[in-house]
Amino acid sequence: MSKEMVEAFATLEKEKGIKQEVIVDAIKAALVAAYKKNYNQAQNVEVVFDEKKGNFKVNAIKTVVDEVQDSRLEVSLKDALEINRAYEVGDEIHFEVTPKDFGRLAAQTAKQVIMQRLREAEREHIISEYSQYKDEIVTGTVERRDNRFVYVKIGNVEAVMPHNDQLPGETYNPQDKVRVLVTRVGSDSKGAQITVSRTAPDLVKRLFEQEVPEVYDGTVEIVSIAREAGDRTKIAVKSNDSDIDPVGTLVGPKGARVQNIVNELGGENIDVVKYEDNPSDFIANALNPAEVIAVQFSGDEDDKNALVIVPDYQLSLAIGKRGQNVRLAARLTGYKIDIKPESQVEFVDSEGDDVEADQETTNDNVSNEETPESIAEQIEDDPSDTFPNGEDVNSALNDDADKDEE
Repeated sequence: MSKEMVEAFATLEKEKGIKQEVIVDAIKAALVAAYKKNYNQAQNVEVVFDEKKGNFKVNAIKTVVDEVQDSRLEVSLKDALEINRAYEVGDEIHFEVTPKDFGRLAAQTAKQVIMQRLREAEREHIISEYSQYKDEIVTGTVERRDNRFVYVKIGNVEAVMPHNDQLPGETYNPQDKVRVLVTRVGSDSKGAQITVSRTAPDLVKRLFEQEVPEVYDGTVEIVSIAREAGDRTKIAVKSNDSDIDPVGTLVGPKGARVQNIVNELGGENIDVVKYEDNPSDFIANALNPAEVIAVQFSGDEDDKNALVIVPDYQLSLAIGKRGQNVRLAARLTGYKIDIKPESQVEFVDSEGDDVEADQETTNDNVSNEETPESIAEQIEDDPSDTFPNGEDVNSALNDDADKDEE
């Protein structure tokens, strides 16, 4: 070892961010392990580092005893007094036993241990540095991709973006700049690992915080987000200032603010709806753009089921393509939503009593959990342009238009 070694330590600390003390401790541990293995020594060995000369020394630690039982661990009081007359029984004496030639095998063993300790130190450094970016947006550079991941360079580390975190329809080519959300900072058997995402709902929230000052400072609050990445997102907002319209604030002048985020997400549709404390009003807003006549609950506060009544001609719009609109509304509000057309319910009186469902048509209810054979798909697939109950779609639309003209 020499001063060049000390300079190498300084370089590692500068480039890798690993302190010299960590590197020295790793080398000490490596030399102790190699010495014990190759020279068949007992467990009373220590390694000392001389910072000025850049040298390591190996010492054997022996205890002063009256009668020596094991010369590798003990030294007689007589011999100890010849070294220093101040020694007493029970004292420890450090004898230098540094071999002249540590040997090729010892060097290999030391190298393996050193590399392992360096990887551990670097992993801890990365986790410590990048944990502050968890749940935040960062800009990275695509390096490469394989069947499992897209590898994104963020600063001095390489993050991974799993397949389910990649935006559908989006391509990632080397050297592309990409904005991602850091979802995990941890480690595995291979070292530190940072996971990023383009599909996480919080990515939309962070984008709005960057785009809309009122969201960033808390004047407008994003209450909940429901997202089907690459296709559609619903976001519920409320204002903490009565003079500020939360929906209009996020949409921006002529839709400029929300359009910037739509562009960032590759054309993903974003519905901004107003949050209401009243669950009935909130559910009605969440089903936007469909018109809602009434929202019914069971009366049990713990029951998160809601029956929504919509005009017949609005049924397919309320459900959405393949049930997407009602499914996102359910996630946004936290309620299981069943949708029923107006023609299948009966108002029992004019005093606002609960709506009673026609028992013969109960099986036609549309639920956010039962969409594979939903009424929306029946309408889409049926060339006769009729509702499931036989009413003509075009006729319903024309009647509605005639009413508007009157």
